[in-house]
Amino acid sequence: MVAELSTISPAARPVDLPAVLAAQKAAFEAAPMPSAKERKAHLRTLKDAVIQSREDLADAVHADFGGRSRHETFAELLSSVQGMRYCMRHVKGWMRPDRRRSGLLMATTRSRVYYQPKGVVGVIVPWNYPLALALGPLVSALAAGNRVMIKMSEATPRTADTLKATLAGVFPEDHVAVITGDVEVGVAFSRLPFDHLLFTGGTDIGRHIMRSAADNLTPVTLELGGKSPTLITDSVPMTMAAERICFGKAFNAGQTCVAPDYVLCPAPRVDEFVNEFRGAFAAMYPDLHGNVDYSCIVNDRHHARLEGYLADARAKGAEVITLAEPGSADTRKMPLSLLKGVTEDMTVMQEEIFGPLLPIVPYERIEDAVAFINARPRPLALNLFDNDKARREQILAQTHSGGVCINDAVSHFIAEDLPFGGVGDSGMGHYHAYEGFLTFSHHKAVFSRPRLNTARVLYAPHGGWIQKLVYKLFMR
Repeated sequence: MVAELSTISPAARPVDLPAVLAAQKAAFEAAPMPSAKERKAHLRTLKDAVIQSREDLADAVHADFGGRSRHETFAELLSSVQGMRYCMRHVKGWMRPDRRRSGLLMATTRSRVYYQPKGVVGVIVPWNYPLALALGPLVSALAAGNRVMIKMSEATPRTADTLKATLAGVFPEDHVAVITGDVEVGVAFSRLPFDHLLFTGGTDIGRHIMRSAADNLTPVTLELGGKSPTLITDSVPMTMAAERICFGKAFNAGQTCVAPDYVLCPAPRVDEFVNEFRGAFAAMYPDLHGNVDYSCIVNDRHHARLEGYLADARAKGAEVITLAEPGSADTRKMPLSLLKGVTEDMTVMQEEIFGPLLPIVPYERIEDAVAFINARPRPLALNLFDNDKARREQILAQTHSGGVCINDAVSHFIAEDLPFGGVGDSGMGHYHAYEGFLTFSHHKAVFSRPRLNTARVLYAPHGGWIQKLVYKLFMR
């Protein structure tokens, strides 16, 4: 028997997406340019609500994953809160109009760029970092003065409900609205005529999002993934490199868009890397049984996908080095595995892994490693371990990636003044910090001319001596 609508929890009730969008658009039209003071107040309200709800949010993420490290969730929230504080400090300066040059031909005129809120921003959130990847775009959009609708992932429903309750307690729905629901709701969400749409997720789904947005000519920011390489050279201590790579790969059990997807290692140092990495993992996670520091794979489907990757690699000749015993049978704690002897036809070398599997690709010359990276779609991140400054600069110049970590992995995502975004198959556009403010702002060009009109020399009738002199001077 179908339950009466009144008996369904508010978070589970179907939402009228066009009505929410219409309400936000109407509210924006009534207040289209929030002051710096108002924007800072919105960010402060958000910060206080997130801090007060942190335990409930961590509980929800833990329940959705079937076991997610609370420390990792608190780190996720910490980076978001720091982003809020950073924007609060700088938003007033960001809002000031920029002076621009009009040029000598336009002497006596004035040119400015005004940063105007776009209106209503849509945000589509993935499941792997459901808090940071909802709050990060929200912070940038609020700093830019917008209204925001957030579609949470159906794979993390408890987190979605908890975040919805948290934000509904401090923001009216015509300012910030959290949308829950299944894939069909997400498809309908992507088809709404937003003033800007940000999607974080897989490359293939990103293509569908762009097609949906194109019908409304909605500008899109895509934060996608791909296979982010980690390049180790012969100049770094392997103990340092292995420990930092282990942190980046084991965090959230590898379910991170900028996690090391494969390692390019000098062929003579592969065994050294394996040994050092094994020691680093054992020090961080001595036992997976009941270990609250190591996160589970989010659901059975993704666990089966990763097991399929491993089976495919083994069948095609890879050596799989599993660094710990699996967790108890009733959990999805999947130990980190290193893969040697990988080949191009293995799934782990074709698909983004998004889990605790790390292929090792040996190389002989640094030129070979750079060519290997450049022969593939441009990644979201490149992790480069090298102490040779000149060679680092050369590799930075010769490769393309959304961002780069030098002698570290994944940490550029939380550097508060760095933009975050992809390039090519790994995405387009940026958010975080000042670039986030710019992404969600319209850059309005404003040109003004005083009573003295120097442009009259360009008016008809044409051919006078002053006009000829102007063309002679400026067309050289």
